[in-house]
This record gives sequence, C-alpha cells and structure tokens, in this order.
Amino acid sequence: MPYRRTPKVQQRLDEQRAAILDAAVELLAETGYAGCSMAAVAAKAGIATGSVYQHFPGKADLVVELFRRVVTREVDAVAAAADRPGTASERVLAVVDTFAGRALKAPRLAYALLAEPVDAPIETERLVFRQAFRDIVAKHVADGVRAGELTPQDPAITAAGLVGAFAEVLIGPLTSGDAAAIEELCRFAVRAISPLGGSDAHA
Repeated sequence: MPYRRTPKVQQRLDEQRAAILDAAVELLAETGYAGCSMAAVAAKAGIATGSVYQHFPGKADLVVELFRRVVTREVDAVAAAADRPGTASERVLAVVDTFAGRALKAPRLAYALLAEPVDAPIETERLVFRQAFRDIVAKHVADGVRAGELTPQDPAITAAGLVGAFAEVLIGPLTSGDAAAIEELCRFAVRAISPLGGSDAHA
C-alpha cells in the first residue's frame, strides 16, 4: 500500500518549501544567481542542505520556480499600474515607470532576472518574463491605435522593441545606481509608439 502523507506532514512540507523559496528570493536579491547555491539557500532558510534537495532536484529547478514566483509578482504590478485611466501613451509610460522603479529598488534581483548569465532552463523563463511584459505593452499600443491616439503600427513588434530596449538600458542603472537614463528611456518610449501629433507626453 503506497505511503500517504498525513495533513500535518504535508503542511510541514509545504511550509518548508515556502521557507526555501523565501530564502532563495532574499539570497538572489543579495548575491544574484551565482551566489544562490543549494547550500547557501539551506543556510539562509535555517535547514539542512538535504532538505532543499527533497523539494528541488537541483539549483536550476529551484531558480526556475523562483523566477516564476518573482516574475508573476512583477508582471502583476506592472499590469495594475498600466490599467489605470489614461491615454495609451500614459499607460505605456506607466509600464516603463513601474518596471524601472521596482527594478531600481532591488537592483541585484532585477539584474539576475534580466541579464545575469544563467543556466539554459532559467534563460527560458527569462524569455517568458519578457514576453509577459511585451504582451502588456502590446495591449495598450493596440488600444491606442484603435482609438486613434497612436499612428498605425504593429503592436507586437513595437512592444517587443520597447521591452528589449528597457532591458538593455536598465542594465546600466542596475549596475551603477545612476537612474538618469530612466527619464530618457521614458522619452524614447513615447517617441517609439508615435502619438498622433508627435507630442512628447513625458516632456
């Protein structure tokens, strides 16, 4: 007869798994992917390294789930900011401002999510991360085109270009702490989506 975990045992395992992920988020924010070893996570969580392996076969498996958890939180925050009332340009700017602002509050974590060299499974999650932001931008660009606020364009291509630019430009501020480039990034975003009349909504 197969072993069945009691509710109390399952609760303990669930709590331990949550503690591991919480510790891994803190460690990723402090040391990046390179310092997020299984032993370091175990020490941070106050448990044995073997206990971490009971939940995750290896570092890549742990960080993949970690990326999904953090990315979901970031995407939800950006989506909520962009859904506030405003023009299409203002909503796209809300994506940039929120994305950049949250990244600068946790620069080491953001750098790990965006640009730090990682294993292939995490790189796949990074692409999903970018696609989620691309879809949010594309939605608001498409709405702006339909409403006649923006010049006709392919929302998906525009959004992909903008998200790629965000990720590339943010690497500098994340590693140097100088946020001066963010203002120009916002101006670039407005120019890129081409509001009718050519006004710079962030000027």
